[in-house]
Amino acid sequence: MEFLPIKRALLSVTDKSGLPELARFLSAAGVELVSTGGTRKALLDAGLSVTSVSDVTGFPEIMGGRVKTLHPAIHGGILADKDNPDHLATIEKHGIAAFDLVVVNLYAFGKALEKGLRLPEMIEQIDIGGPTLLRASAKNFHSILVVPDPAFYPEVMDALAQNGMQAPLPLRRKTAAATFRATSRYDEAIAAYLAKA
Repeated sequence: MEFLPIKRALLSVTDKSGLPELARFLSAAGVELVSTGGTRKALLDAGLSVTSVSDVTGFPEIMGGRVKTLHPAIHGGILADKDNPDHLATIEKHGIAAFDLVVVNLYAFGKALEKGLRLPEMIEQIDIGGPTLLRASAKNFHSILVVPDPAFYPEVMDALAQNGMQAPLPLRRKTAAATFRATSRYDEAIAAYLAKA
């Protein structure tokens, strides 16, 4: 689709700069906000209404946060092709609501490297859910807008404001490409660290 209406967003970020402004913009336009632990707390502290991922999945965050978004109620809502009747029938059958926007940035592995943490501590700085959310969203850019970095927030808000809260396809493709570049760099940093550890 050329223009994607933005009605439901998943936000889960390590870098919270610009997040309240983006979330207020979305909320003012009637977008439902869904979020994870720390990000949800920041949004609640900013006075916003936010649905917990655990309420969507019906399952608590476990293993110290290692498992929270890895669930069909999240990924089905991200990976559904909105132009594919079979996909739409599947999510309806299973009671899954589609997402239109995913705002995710990753654990700061580079900053952890600078601290010289021990190997077990470094392992905990390897983000799993974040890259999974990003890659799933970027793959499905035809049906979802992925935002991998706060640097995109102004452009995204401007585009949505100009297009009646609909994300144009060129923007979705642009941020998808940036997402794959970001996850590639992230994985390369981890691979380089493990090769030397």
